[in-house]
Amino acid sequence: MKIGNYIMRKLATIRRISDIQPIPNADAIEVATVDGWQVVIKKGEFQVGNLAIYLEIDSWVPNTIAPFLSKTKEPRVYQGVPGERLRTVKLRGQVSQGLLLSVRILPPARVLEEGDDVSEELNINKWEMEIPAQLRGTVKGSFPSFIPKTDQERIQNLVHELEQWKGSNELWEITEKLDGSSMTVYVNQGYDGVCSRNLDLKQDDNNSFWKIAIQERIHDRIREVFGPRNIALQGELIGPGIQGNKYNLQELKFYLFDIFDIDRQVYISAKERHELCFHMVLTHVPVMTVRSLDKDVTVASLLKLAEGPSFLNLTVEKEGYVYKNANNPSMSFKTISNAFLLGEK
Repeated sequence: MKIGNYIMRKLATIRRISDIQPIPNADAIEVATVDGWQVVIKKGEFQVGNLAIYLEIDSWVPNTIAPFLSKTKEPRVYQGVPGERLRTVKLRGQVSQGLLLSVRILPPARVLEEGDDVSEELNINKWEMEIPAQLRGTVKGSFPSFIPKTDQERIQNLVHELEQWKGSNELWEITEKLDGSSMTVYVNQGYDGVCSRNLDLKQDDNNSFWKIAIQERIHDRIREVFGPRNIALQGELIGPGIQGNKYNLQELKFYLFDIFDIDRQVYISAKERHELCFHMVLTHVPVMTVRSLDKDVTVASLLKLAEGPSFLNLTVEKEGYVYKNANNPSMSFKTISNAFLLGEK
């Protein structure tokens, strides 16, 4: 499995159940562990060691394979597919993330391999919030192939890697994961570009991404600091009109979290990123600390640590943390606060 920003998210995979435990005061349900995830299941539905299909939270699950998710209501429709979005929920006091389905829903002749991605076979897509009008802009094309998208893997999918990292001398930069809209600003072969999470956008002064890029002179600052090099800055756009403006900002603001060297096809190290961010007079996402991972750290302890107030607004729950290897930023992961997820509307 590739680590960090280069990974493509697998929404539905074949996984092995490593543990099943009872839930206090619950007769009909129990909790199964799959890698670092905990999922509430019907009692007796699965056994420890079974292979099952695990569907991650934010998967859009077609009604054809899991009609029970809609209960007695008509299924919702997303991108033309009737179904439901998987959310983080709490059942009888137990946090449950995702869904376990029997491998029997796959064709009988299919060879089952642990780790197989079956998202396409089951028509599982990622649910994403509708983009507000001021962010949509006019599409120039797909997200550029010469820049990786920003999407760290969740720590629940990296339990084996965590065992290798903890207790080592590797240093990790820990930053707050801001709940805004992913934004990329790049200069490549003399062309100035601005992207949303998935699209390259034509210049439009009414589009929030382009508006802030022009207002903060980001393309000019790239050229002033990097000269002729081809560079992409990646960060989070937050403020009015974005995710409810939970940080209560008076205006839009770009917070940098990555610098990608397009020519060398590598991310710049944390130390160099901070120096360059200073020279460009841009704002960096809040840095909590730079440290190694304790030898007794667990997925559960990292998720607990992710809970608490945001550095930008102490009255709201932060989304979580992003961990990047200080010397090798292609190694990264995120921890999303369960309190944040349970509070989503």
